Amino acid sequence: MEAPTALPPVKRRNAELVMTLFAIAITLFAMIEAGLTRNGEMPPSLFLYGMLFGGLAVLAHFFIRFFAPWSDPLLLPLATLLNGLGIAMLWRLYEATGDTSGGSAMNQLILTAASMAVFAGIVFFLKEPRTLQRYPYLMAIGAVFLLLLPLIPGLGQTINGARQWISLGFTSLQPSEFAKIALVIFLSGYMVTKRDVLALASRQIKVGRFKVLDLPRMRDTAPMAVMWGFCIIVLVILMNDLGTSLLLFGTFLAMIYVATQRSSWIIIGLAAFFGACAALYPFVPHFRVRMVTWLDAFRPDVYCTDQYLNDPEAFCQTAGNSQQLVQGLFAMAEGGMTGAGMGGGKPAYVPEVQNDFIFSAFGEELGLTGVMVMLMALALLVERGMRIALASKELFIKMFASGISFLLAFQTFVVIGGVTRVIPMTGATIPFVAKGGSALLSSWVMLALLMRMSNNARKPAPQAIQDEGATQVISR
Repeated sequence: MEAPTALPPVKRRNAELVMTLFAIAITLFAMIEAGLTRNGEMPPSLFLYGMLFGGLAVLAHFFIRFFAPWSDPLLLPLATLLNGLGIAMLWRLYEATGDTSGGSAMNQLILTAASMAVFAGIVFFLKEPRTLQRYPYLMAIGAVFLLLLPLIPGLGQTINGARQWISLGFTSLQPSEFAKIALVIFLSGYMVTKRDVLALASRQIKVGRFKVLDLPRMRDTAPMAVMWGFCIIVLVILMNDLGTSLLLFGTFLAMIYVATQRSSWIIIGLAAFFGACAALYPFVPHFRVRMVTWLDAFRPDVYCTDQYLNDPEAFCQTAGNSQQLVQGLFAMAEGGMTGAGMGGGKPAYVPEVQNDFIFSAFGEELGLTGVMVMLMALALLVERGMRIALASKELFIKMFASGISFLLAFQTFVVIGGVTRVIPMTGATIPFVAKGGSALLSSWVMLALLMRMSNNARKPAPQAIQDEGATQVISR
């Protein structure tokens, strides 16, 4: 007699192909609109970009069809849409500045091809992501090594006040983009083995008869203290990298909460982090610049008008300026609800708009409606990662998938929060969208890990069939 079994999940690869083609079409339509708006003609390089980017995305789909057939069908289309919109906007930005060849967009396309090759390699070779659980401390050492690389004299580079780059001669690399993935792997393995200990409470704080907070045991707060010290001392003080510090510590707190379900870790961690930032404000110049730029962006001496730039005694000579932030805010305000259309705005007035301020360019030319579509795509990417965590049966995979999802969510918040003046500017980049090889490669690496974990979680288990007392296992 056959035992009752649930129907296996549907692969949905054809749906993935249709959505991927739709994402490619949106990318090409954005380039067509930019070309028609600015020059009144179709972009001459449209066919080249369409063939290269579309071919890469379709190849990625067919690779997944054969090597990860049970994976989530939404992951690749969402990444293709975000990556394609970034390439279209970079082409438009550099065309507006006189680079009619679209060199930066072509560089981004080449980096996309390299990132997709790494993506395919991870999906093909990493059959079981749970094998990474065997090397938590090796991952921790690797993450620390990568984060400390920019501090090596002659190798590290300081860009825009933050020392987070290394020079490889032919190119520059941001090691923190890969360190954060290694750190998530370490935290996933560590939380699996220590979650019961971390969940213990030493005493309760009550107001009357009502419990307010469960405090963890002091001897179990060592991981929190080590992570706090590393983020504050190394990243904020030595490297002037507030963005990576906030991103890593936020991901750590989210993962420890998922493992223990105790809000006390969140409250203690946030209080310690922001308390340290407040104490460091008078002593760390770069951090003070970020705060002054955030709080007093519209002050003439902080904005740095021509009058102040010509004055050697001006405040902006030592504390930077808020031109980038203010110009980005005005650009998004000009966009309104529907925007000026691709090619219809003036995003080149925003300094370094192709990097972390590319969101302001989308806000000006696509308006609130367009940026909400982008945010919805990023939110769906995070939601699918959380769904993978819920569908997985192994605790390590649950922690790993949720950690990557939190990483994508916090990175998006840190970037867009800085551009919209919700929090101080951090210098991070939107996943898949902004210019930069390190950020793009790390985004596709995280997508590959989610893809492989999704395939293993959704793949139906062998079906047990019982017949007259005998049990036979048949694999589908």
